[in-house]
Amino acid sequence: MTIQPTVRVLVIGLSLLAVACGGGTLPAQEEGSPDADPAQIAGGATVLGDLIEDWARQKEVLMGIADAMPEDLLDYKSTPEQRSYAEQIMHVATVNVGLLRLVGGDAEAPSLSDNTTKEELLRALADSYDHGIALLREQTDASINETVEAAFLGPSTRARVFWFLLGHSMDIYGQMAVYLRLNDIVPPASRGV
Repeated sequence: MTIQPTVRVLVIGLSLLAVACGGGTLPAQEEGSPDADPAQIAGGATVLGDLIEDWARQKEVLMGIADAMPEDLLDYKSTPEQRSYAEQIMHVATVNVGLLRLVGGDAEAPSLSDNTTKEELLRALADSYDHGIALLREQTDASINETVEAAFLGPSTRARVFWFLLGHSMDIYGQMAVYLRLNDIVPPASRGV
Protein backbone atom coordinates (compact mmCIF):
# COMPACT_ATOMS: atom_id res chain seq x y z
CA MET A 1 0.00 0.00 0.00
CA THR A 2 1.38 3.42 -0.95
CA ILE A 3 1.13 6.32 1.47
CA GLN A 4 -0.52 9.27 -0.22
CA PRO A 5 1.55 12.48 -0.07
CA THR A 6 -1.14 14.33 1.89
CA VAL A 7 -1.31 11.55 4.48
CA ARG A 8 2.50 11.54 4.78
CA VAL A 9 2.55 15.33 5.31
CA LEU A 10 -0.28 15.12 7.86
CA VAL A 11 1.43 12.32 9.79
CA ILE A 12 4.75 14.17 9.85
CA GLY A 13 3.02 17.45 10.78
CA LEU A 14 1.09 15.85 13.63
CA SER A 15 4.27 14.16 14.86
CA LEU A 16 6.11 17.50 14.90
CA LEU A 17 3.15 19.15 16.66
CA ALA A 18 3.19 16.45 19.34
CA VAL A 19 6.91 17.00 19.90
CA ALA A 20 6.44 20.78 20.06
CA CYS A 21 3.67 20.35 22.64
CA GLY A 22 5.85 18.18 24.85
CA GLY A 23 4.61 14.84 23.57
CA GLY A 24 8.03 13.25 23.43
CA THR A 25 10.73 12.84 20.86
CA LEU A 26 10.21 12.41 17.16
CA PRO A 27 10.69 8.77 16.16
CA ALA A 28 13.05 7.95 13.33
CA GLN A 29 11.33 8.11 9.93
CA GLU A 30 12.12 5.30 7.54
CA GLU A 31 12.59 6.85 4.11
CA GLY A 32 11.25 5.25 0.95
CA SER A 33 8.99 2.64 2.52
CA PRO A 34 6.09 2.51 0.03
CA ASP A 35 4.61 -0.60 1.67
CA ALA A 36 4.21 1.05 5.07
CA ASP A 37 0.69 0.99 6.48
CA PRO A 38 -0.63 4.60 6.62
CA ALA A 39 -2.29 3.76 9.96
CA GLN A 40 1.19 3.18 11.38
CA ILE A 41 3.55 5.95 12.38
CA ALA A 42 7.29 5.33 12.73
CA GLY A 43 8.22 3.72 16.01
CA GLY A 44 5.23 1.38 16.10
CA ALA A 45 2.66 3.94 17.22
CA THR A 46 -0.73 3.87 15.53
CA VAL A 47 -3.10 6.63 14.51
CA LEU A 48 -5.61 5.25 17.01
CA GLY A 49 -3.07 5.17 19.83
CA ASP A 50 -1.93 8.69 19.04
CA LEU A 51 -5.52 9.96 18.93
CA ILE A 52 -6.29 8.43 22.33
CA GLU A 53 -3.15 10.04 23.79
CA ASP A 54 -3.78 13.43 22.16
CA TRP A 55 -7.48 13.46 23.11
CA ALA A 56 -6.63 12.69 26.76
CA ARG A 57 -3.88 15.34 26.80
CA GLN A 58 -6.21 17.92 25.29
CA LYS A 59 -8.83 17.15 27.94
CA GLU A 60 -6.26 18.11 30.61
CA VAL A 61 -5.35 21.34 28.79
CA LEU A 62 -8.95 22.41 28.20
CA MET A 63 -10.02 21.50 31.73
CA GLY A 64 -7.14 23.58 33.07
CA ILE A 65 -8.01 26.68 31.08
CA ALA A 66 -11.74 26.28 31.74
CA ASP A 67 -11.07 26.12 35.47
CA ALA A 68 -8.69 29.12 35.41
CA MET A 69 -11.43 31.75 35.15
CA PRO A 70 -13.02 32.63 38.50
CA GLU A 71 -16.71 31.81 38.69
CA ASP A 72 -17.70 35.47 39.03
CA LEU A 73 -16.06 36.19 35.64
CA LEU A 74 -17.62 33.33 33.65
CA ASP A 75 -19.96 35.81 31.92
CA TYR A 76 -16.99 37.90 30.73
CA LYS A 77 -16.87 38.72 27.00
CA SER A 78 -14.00 40.47 25.26
CA THR A 79 -16.57 42.38 23.18
CA PRO A 80 -20.38 42.32 23.29
CA GLU A 81 -20.53 40.26 20.08
CA GLN A 82 -18.32 37.46 21.43
CA ARG A 83 -19.28 34.37 23.40
CA SER A 84 -18.87 34.63 27.15
CA TYR A 85 -16.19 32.50 28.80
CA ALA A 86 -18.91 30.08 29.96
CA GLU A 87 -20.30 29.95 26.43
CA GLN A 88 -16.81 29.14 25.09
CA ILE A 89 -16.59 26.18 27.47
CA MET A 90 -20.01 24.92 26.42
CA HIS A 91 -19.20 25.51 22.76
CA VAL A 92 -16.29 23.07 22.98
CA ALA A 93 -18.38 20.50 24.85
CA THR A 94 -21.35 20.83 22.50
CA VAL A 95 -19.30 20.64 19.31
CA ASN A 96 -17.37 17.64 20.67
CA VAL A 97 -20.55 15.70 21.45
CA GLY A 98 -22.36 16.83 18.30
CA LEU A 99 -19.63 15.90 15.85
CA LEU A 100 -18.68 12.70 17.64
CA ARG A 101 -22.09 11.37 16.56
CA LEU A 102 -20.54 11.10 13.10
CA VAL A 103 -18.07 8.51 14.39
CA GLY A 104 -20.82 6.12 15.50
CA GLY A 105 -20.39 3.71 18.36
CA ASP A 106 -22.12 2.32 21.40
CA ALA A 107 -20.96 4.85 24.00
CA GLU A 108 -23.88 6.98 25.12
CA ALA A 109 -23.47 10.70 24.54
CA PRO A 110 -23.67 12.85 27.68
CA SER A 111 -26.49 15.29 28.25
CA LEU A 112 -25.23 18.86 28.09
CA SER A 113 -28.30 20.86 29.07
CA ASP A 114 -28.71 23.47 31.80
CA ASN A 115 -25.09 24.04 32.74
CA THR A 116 -24.77 27.37 34.52
CA THR A 117 -22.43 26.95 37.49
CA LYS A 118 -18.69 26.54 37.08
CA GLU A 119 -18.91 22.99 38.44
CA GLU A 120 -21.60 22.10 35.88
CA LEU A 121 -19.63 23.66 33.03
CA LEU A 122 -16.50 21.76 33.96
CA ARG A 123 -18.48 18.51 34.25
CA ALA A 124 -20.01 19.04 30.78
CA LEU A 125 -16.58 19.67 29.27
CA ALA A 126 -15.06 16.63 31.00
CA ASP A 127 -18.01 14.47 29.92
CA SER A 128 -17.54 15.52 26.29
CA TYR A 129 -13.90 14.41 26.37
CA ASP A 130 -14.71 11.20 28.25
CA HIS A 131 -17.27 10.41 25.56
CA GLY A 132 -14.58 10.85 22.91
CA ILE A 133 -12.24 8.49 24.79
CA ALA A 134 -15.03 5.91 25.06
CA LEU A 135 -15.66 6.11 21.32
CA LEU A 136 -11.95 5.88 20.53
CA ARG A 137 -11.63 2.80 22.72
CA GLU A 138 -14.38 1.15 20.64
CA GLN A 139 -12.25 1.58 17.52
CA THR A 140 -9.59 -0.63 16.01
CA ASP A 141 -6.61 0.42 13.90
CA ALA A 142 -8.73 -0.48 10.87
CA SER A 143 -12.05 1.10 11.90
CA ILE A 144 -10.51 4.47 12.82
CA ASN A 145 -9.51 4.75 9.15
CA GLU A 146 -12.94 3.82 7.77
CA THR A 147 -14.86 6.50 5.92
CA VAL A 148 -17.98 8.07 7.41
CA GLU A 149 -20.18 10.82 5.99
CA ALA A 150 -19.09 13.82 8.02
CA ALA A 151 -21.54 16.57 7.03
CA PHE A 152 -19.56 19.70 6.10
CA LEU A 153 -16.28 17.74 6.01
CA GLY A 154 -17.66 15.38 3.38
CA PRO A 155 -16.57 11.76 3.30
CA SER A 156 -13.87 11.51 5.97
CA THR A 157 -12.19 8.91 8.11
CA ARG A 158 -13.23 8.65 11.73
CA ALA A 159 -9.70 9.81 12.55
CA ARG A 160 -10.29 13.02 10.58
CA VAL A 161 -13.37 13.80 12.68
CA PHE A 162 -11.20 13.59 15.81
CA TRP A 163 -8.42 15.67 14.20
CA PHE A 164 -10.98 18.32 13.28
CA LEU A 165 -12.24 18.42 16.87
CA LEU A 166 -8.71 18.65 18.27
CA GLY A 167 -8.02 21.65 16.01
CA HIS A 168 -11.37 23.28 16.77
CA SER A 169 -10.85 23.02 20.52
CA MET A 170 -7.40 24.57 20.29
CA ASP A 171 -8.89 27.49 18.37
CA ILE A 172 -11.32 28.08 21.23
CA TYR A 173 -8.47 27.55 23.72
CA GLY A 174 -6.66 30.48 22.07
CA GLN A 175 -9.72 32.68 22.49
CA MET A 176 -10.06 31.63 26.13
CA ALA A 177 -6.38 32.46 26.74
CA VAL A 178 -7.04 36.00 25.51
CA TYR A 179 -10.07 36.31 27.83
CA LEU A 180 -7.89 35.28 30.76
CA ARG A 181 -5.12 37.71 29.82
CA LEU A 182 -7.66 40.55 29.51
CA ASN A 183 -8.54 39.80 33.15
CA ASP A 184 -4.87 39.72 34.27
CA ILE A 185 -4.91 35.92 34.62
CA VAL A 186 -2.04 33.89 33.19
CA PRO A 187 -3.32 30.79 31.35
CA PRO A 188 -2.22 27.58 33.12
CA ALA A 189 -0.08 26.38 30.19
CA SER A 190 1.88 29.67 30.28
CA ARG A 191 2.60 29.70 34.01
CA GLY A 192 6.25 29.32 34.89
CA VAL A 193 7.36 29.63 31.29
